Amino acid sequence: MKEHLLQGLEPDNLLAFLALLGCLRALEHAEPGWRPRVYWTGMPLRPRLVLSKEVERAELLEAVARGAAALAEVHSFSNRMNVDYTKAEARRILRNACDESDRLAVDLLSSLMSDAAVKADKVRVTPFCAMFGQGHQNFLERLERVPKGLPPKELQKETTAEVLNGQQKLEAALFRSWERTDRTQSFRWDPVEDRRYALRFEDPSNDKGLTVHGANRLACLALPLLSAVPMRERGEVRLYALGTKWENGALRVRWPVWSRSASLRSIVMVLACCGVENEFPGFGLFDIYTSERISVGKFFNFTRASPSGTVKTTSPR
Repeated sequence: MKEHLLQGLEPDNLLAFLALLGCLRALEHAEPGWRPRVYWTGMPLRPRLVLSKEVERAELLEAVARGAAALAEVHSFSNRMNVDYTKAEARRILRNACDESDRLAVDLLSSLMSDAAVKADKVRVTPFCAMFGQGHQNFLERLERVPKGLPPKELQKETTAEVLNGQQKLEAALFRSWERTDRTQSFRWDPVEDRRYALRFEDPSNDKGLTVHGANRLACLALPLLSAVPMRERGEVRLYALGTKWENGALRVRWPVWSRSASLRSIVMVLACCGVENEFPGFGLFDIYTSERISVGKFFNFTRASPSGTVKTTSPR
């Protein structure tokens, strides 16, 4: 088939959107000749992957897995648990990556931090980071282990990297409605990870929660596309990323949903302009979805996104 409906990816879930970007990036890396494109279609809206040649699902999943494995090799942070580098450390790490002409490393590191955005001599981290060590949840540790399929310590006797990196996990993320049965690590990008005490039958503090491993694995690979940008605001330098914006003290993430077949490069360009009054006529924009990063106790979460309703939509084909 030249087109594949990615039934598992919802338009209003940040984890799903990042997984879509990561899937495209992995495909472009593994099979650039396939020229992958995506558009959204149907009710409910789901992305449809378009390729330049007929490819069966098994071959597609094998290519995604191969590209993901290659891109994950650069996810190595020398046992650092979180992005808590000093300005000098960050500058040295970023400069070394540039001097070595390692484009994959440069893209990844520049999406996480900038030595120009510092607070108390520690660099600020990308707005997509929702964990800083609280509850033993460490961002860099997970960003290294999840894309490589390395299971957390409590699962090392139950599963292996071969299983976690297998095609079945990717198929469950891309082609099936999410059932969230994996006990592996996640990044709090999925809105269902906001598990509060209210209306719960049991105390959720001991509820480890379940996730979709394949989606988290692909979503990690989307971060290098979302470059971090330092910007001065109210007398201090904050760190933004593509698609993010601070409004009235709240961090919001915006992403488009579109009706015309678009490449990854086009998607990233439109993502960078989200929030700007522009209908992108060649893109066939349905709407712009907005998620908010919220603080729940000592944790951060991202809400389920809402469409802006300000875009002149076209009917899904």
